[in-house]
Amino acid sequence: MAEADFSATGVRIERWPRSLTRAGEVLIKDGRLALLTSYGRVIDSAPVRAVRASRPWFAGRDDAMVATLNGTRYRLTMGQRSRRPDGVAATALAGRLLEAVRREGGDQD
Repeated sequence: MAEADFSATGVRIERWPRSLTRAGEVLIKDGRLALLTSYGRVIDSAPVRAVRASRPWFAGRDDAMVATLNGTRYRLTMGQRSRRPDGVAATALAGRLLEAVRREGGDQD
């Protein structure tokens, strides 16, 4: 079984204007990016090459990002379950996810 290229849990996943999960998972494995609920159900999945990812200009927060999968925009906020109030770990996760998308050939704004 192949190791995941990126995995983050405790991610708030929103599809405007509603929240889909507050403790979801973002997973990059075998060239696909998948958004999962806290129960492991797939919300959406796409090849990483077809994913657009960027930091939102409107958020003003470093722990959030926007990802477009299959034409649907999702707002991902990292570290929703983190106990650290400073958000350092969540910011690092968002940066690692953007780097993983770039490395796999996805589009980055």
